[in-house]
Amino acid sequence: MTVGGKLKKKKKRKKKPKSIWRIMTSLRTVFSEFMEDLHSALNARGLTVTILPEKGRSLFTTRNFRPGEEIISQEPYVCVPNNSPVEFRCDRCFASINLKKCSACKVAWYCSSMCQRSEWKLHRLECDALARLDKGRHKSVTPSIRLMIKLFIRRKLQSEKVIPMAATDNYKLVEELIDHMSGIDEKQLVLYAQMGTLVNLILQWPEMNVKEIAVNFSKLACNAHTICDSELRPLGTGLYPVISIINHSCLPNAVLVFEGRSAVVRAVQHIPPGAEVSISYIETAGSTMTRQKTLKENYLFTCTCSRCVKAQEDEIKESAILEGYRCTNDQCAGFLLRNSDDTGFTCQQCGLVRSKEDIKNIASQIKSISDEASTSMSSQNYAEALFMHEKVEKLQKILCHPYSISLMQTREKLLKISMELENWTKALTYCKLTISVYQKLYPGIHPLLGLQFYTCGKLEWLVVHQDVSFTSPSLLLLGHTEDSLKSYTKAFDILRITHGTNSSFMKELLQKLEEARAEASYKRSSIDDE
Repeated sequence: MTVGGKLKKKKKRKKKPKSIWRIMTSLRTVFSEFMEDLHSALNARGLTVTILPEKGRSLFTTRNFRPGEEIISQEPYVCVPNNSPVEFRCDRCFASINLKKCSACKVAWYCSSMCQRSEWKLHRLECDALARLDKGRHKSVTPSIRLMIKLFIRRKLQSEKVIPMAATDNYKLVEELIDHMSGIDEKQLVLYAQMGTLVNLILQWPEMNVKEIAVNFSKLACNAHTICDSELRPLGTGLYPVISIINHSCLPNAVLVFEGRSAVVRAVQHIPPGAEVSISYIETAGSTMTRQKTLKENYLFTCTCSRCVKAQEDEIKESAILEGYRCTNDQCAGFLLRNSDDTGFTCQQCGLVRSKEDIKNIASQIKSISDEASTSMSSQNYAEALFMHEKVEKLQKILCHPYSISLMQTREKLLKISMELENWTKALTYCKLTISVYQKLYPGIHPLLGLQFYTCGKLEWLVVHQDVSFTSPSLLLLGHTEDSLKSYTKAFDILRITHGTNSSFMKELLQKLEEARAEASYKRSSIDDE
């Protein structure tokens, strides 16, 4: 058709682009459904997620929880054992005996064919990727790298419906975790980028990018948990996205322990409806300043719990007792504060001044001997290490406040070395010295205090049964047996709340308790008959 002698061009209809709003609406719908499923799963347990302005997502109760009651448990979304060149663990159950290396990748270890079969769907893709890797790069495949590889493999398998998803087991929970990327320094960002490049090289998936991997490394740094055995010895690392919703407190109302790979949170006190559930992210034995420093460096936040928000005077006193020096008057239990002219430290109870030079001199000796002790320990020369640490303890008793954490840590080392040497009497002496400090550092119900009572009970029992010089029940042996019974009882009273009563560890403790009770009863009746 022509108009004015010119050919009229037919107007091309513009292709309608996919509506960004439709995409956003679809994503919102998926996210909404995901949140509804999560809330339903938590509501069934008497829990709900609330957003707090200063904390973000937080876990709150909707019913009463009594001390020792399980609040929530979760299997890891991904986990990995803390393998090293000298120590290996099963990828599935973290056992350290009867291990066989995966013949293909030469990285994963398994204790049985059952564990290997259980992990095969997840390990198959990892195995193929690691088998392609140059042998020279195998040393670079650290537990953190493997954890990230497993994270992306699990996401892939769930998206392809090879393995199932659930409201509390899906990658969307990982996406919702905080990453703190904006607060990370450049050096750490470069490290994450390098680690991301290695993961990308191993998997070789075109849909992945280094930035996404780096962000996930930041999430792991803030949200992954150290998996421990019942005696709180580290075994591996795991990501538990629902457990990660729980915020930190230096005076928590709940505790996180592990039963195998499962993370279990139990109440350590009565928690009423409408209360926030809190656990401790860090070792709480330290001054407020030390705890805040650790939290800032590792989790990039400042704690505002009741233990941290206190009068400056109380905070100074706490630091001086836990990390400061003792008065030169042996009869005085006062704490020392630095003089205004910085020439020494003055006891706040009796007024005696301790010179800066005196403190510096003793501290220097402690440092020198501690270095020698570390060398002896690394070469497993336990007798020499014991001798060196005893010298350190002697100097620390002169320098440090009786409730000093440094002194307590030295005594913990002496306890462990004495146990290695099977010197039960000496080990018991150091164990008892630590308990009074534990009771101050871990008020109320705390697994570390319960475990220290458990160790004390075992040592008191061993002291009784190593002494073969007595052929008949005596008051001395009865005293040790009854001490063991008391320690086991105190341990059980604490650990039944923190650990529950169904684990093999707790059943073993209960058995020891009953054995000590029966022997004490027998010895009492035997002495009465004499």
